[in-house]
Amino acid sequence: MSLDYLLTSLVVILLPGTGVLYTLAVGVHAGARASLFAALGCTLGIVPHIAVGILGLSALLHASALVFSIVRFAGVAYLLYMAVMVLRGGGGLEIDAQARAALRPIRIVGTAILLNLLNPKLTLFFLSFLPQFIRPDTVSPTRDLMGLAAIFMGLTFLVFALYGLFASAARSAILTRPAIMLWLRRSFAAAFAAMGLRLAFESR
Repeated sequence: MSLDYLLTSLVVILLPGTGVLYTLAVGVHAGARASLFAALGCTLGIVPHIAVGILGLSALLHASALVFSIVRFAGVAYLLYMAVMVLRGGGGLEIDAQARAALRPIRIVGTAILLNLLNPKLTLFFLSFLPQFIRPDTVSPTRDLMGLAAIFMGLTFLVFALYGLFASAARSAILTRPAIMLWLRRSFAAAFAAMGLRLAFESR
């Protein structure tokens, strides 16, 4: 592992995406503990993409327009569903005490996993990203790829956890201001919808 890999991974992870958005939303609405579960779910959600990338099956995803389209539009549908639920005050992002009590860790983790799982771009990303940091003379490229993937996952959890903890630290000031909460809800909903539409019109 090189410094270049660490820095490149950090830049990629720090870029705002659906996982970051969801972790921030959970942190604001449900607190620090819930945001850590969101970070965990987002991290677990990239495991299948890494596994597929390492096994080389993502080449099939890249070659088959039908497979890519099916996964892509499933992701689009889920992102638009999240946008509607956030706008309506549901989808695990409500702020009243009863809703927070019902927001179980398994639900947070499951939602986060789905957000990342239904993004075919992640598979193609890992297929093209990880091999760049494997030495040509390596004895076991699969082992090296798994090591790089493990480091990427650790960095993902750390960065997302920090995002969530930052959001939860600001929640007390935010929750006491209904106008800010309404603005945040609309912003989160618009962001989910925008990401869904961007995914819908993306090519491979």
